[in-house]
Amino acid sequence: MARRPLPRILSSGSTQIARGREIARTAADSATDVLHPLITVSRGLRKLAASARAKWAATPKERRGPTLFLVAACVLVVALLPYGPLLALVVLMGAAAWKGRERPVARTGPDEAETARLKGLYEALVPYFSVPEDPSPLFSHGGDWSGAFGEYAFDGDGRLTRLRISYPPYFADGEPAARARVEQLLHAKSGRGREYRFDWDEEGNRLVLSVLPALPTTIAAQRFVTVPGETVLGFTDADAVRRTVPVLAAEGATEDAPAVVWRTGPRSTEPHLLAVGQPGSGTTSLLRSIALQALPHGDVLIVEGGGTGEYACLTGRAGVLAVECGLSGALASLEWAAHETERRLIAANRARQAGLPAPEDTRRPLWILLDRPGVLGHLAAADGRPDPQELLQVPLRHGRAAQVTVVVAEQFDSVDMLSEAVRTHTRARIVLGPAAPGQIEAVLGVQPHTTPTPDVPAGRGYARLGTGPVLRLQVPATPDPYDDATSDAHRRAVLDLLPERTPASPATAPAPTVVIEKIPVTAPDPAPAASPAPAPGPLHAPVPAEG
Repeated sequence: MARRPLPRILSSGSTQIARGREIARTAADSATDVLHPLITVSRGLRKLAASARAKWAATPKERRGPTLFLVAACVLVVALLPYGPLLALVVLMGAAAWKGRERPVARTGPDEAETARLKGLYEALVPYFSVPEDPSPLFSHGGDWSGAFGEYAFDGDGRLTRLRISYPPYFADGEPAARARVEQLLHAKSGRGREYRFDWDEEGNRLVLSVLPALPTTIAAQRFVTVPGETVLGFTDADAVRRTVPVLAAEGATEDAPAVVWRTGPRSTEPHLLAVGQPGSGTTSLLRSIALQALPHGDVLIVEGGGTGEYACLTGRAGVLAVECGLSGALASLEWAAHETERRLIAANRARQAGLPAPEDTRRPLWILLDRPGVLGHLAAADGRPDPQELLQVPLRHGRAAQVTVVVAEQFDSVDMLSEAVRTHTRARIVLGPAAPGQIEAVLGVQPHTTPTPDVPAGRGYARLGTGPVLRLQVPATPDPYDDATSDAHRRAVLDLLPERTPASPATAPAPTVVIEKIPVTAPDPAPAASPAPAPGPLHAPVPAEG
């Protein structure tokens, strides 16, 4: 049976209906655009009327009469003024337009993608924050995540930047292993490549995760505002320390930066420092920065075990006693440093016994900077000579009382070659460059409260002074000015800080780099018996004071 075609009016009816809807929609949009001011004013008048009605309802009955009288008086005054009604109408329309404007709707909750991320994080934390014996668990599979996550924030890419987690009281938040598992999970689920800080509130059973901004790398070597005995190791977060120093940042702008200040001297509790890092992490730049800050107030002795010439810019400068790269020179320099420490102790002790102030030459600080002593120790063992680190025992043990400060820099692959004296007496510790949490804990004694990132710029790491907290650290840029890869700005900044070179006398032969001074510690011979005067008692050499 052949099919009959539909009538034309039925086949084209849907097209005409769609066209009619499009025309009606266009007309409605045009009318809305034309009448938008009127709609705004009408909405504002309605809101003003509702506000006036609410105020009238809230006015006590005994005050309604005076209020009506005051309003009527105002209306009469406006009506009698020239152009008063017109001005009142303009003011009313303006207030209505302002009141009826469309305000952007503020988002009060997460969107779908953020909700999905929070749900996934909640489900991942269930095995860590729940036990089968809990009758009403805060974390359960398929549960409500809003009860556990009280505060959250996301960045433009939809990744978490801050999260406050409430966990049950039976979670073992006092065990480092349990906390480390939770921190590792949050780090993996929130996005790698960023540095997170975890603040545990054991009393309130809350954990706050926050993303830390990168420390600035634009601060170069310069004269910092410090007193003698203070050294700026680097810069950290604003809420980590209470002291800031004015610095010259990028483009010549001056700003206050939170600084990690290391105090040395007789009253210091951390008189010596140990810096450990990977190759290229910035330990040598740290020692150069310390040397440039120490030279205006003291003398510096540098022993470089790597032999790469990183301290050639300091050779022959005023205040630099020696820059040694070979094994023989290093042994002679460190032996002289040990004798100089003993001499200072004896001279200061004699002055105290005589009731006099310490001599001036014993109060000038002496800095011993030792870079990569493990290389020198290996060479000394192969040559059958003593390890240079053995000569550091006296400066390390008695250096605080003798104004002698020791700074040692070593790489992770040679940390095991550090002597027991270096490990014991270097209470200020720094870790630079990428490192695993176990490596950081082995050097600093505790794990940091942040997650280290695999890719960090040179000079970035952690610092801990004694038993204080672990601080993030960015060492000021202090590169070798003789290196071709150094920028002109950094080269000029380092060269401006270098002291003048000490001129050598042409009439005499050059003095040796290191002089070993023999310190007499025995009592002088008694007077001969034939002398008529009574013989004086024996003079006992003072015992060196402990640090």
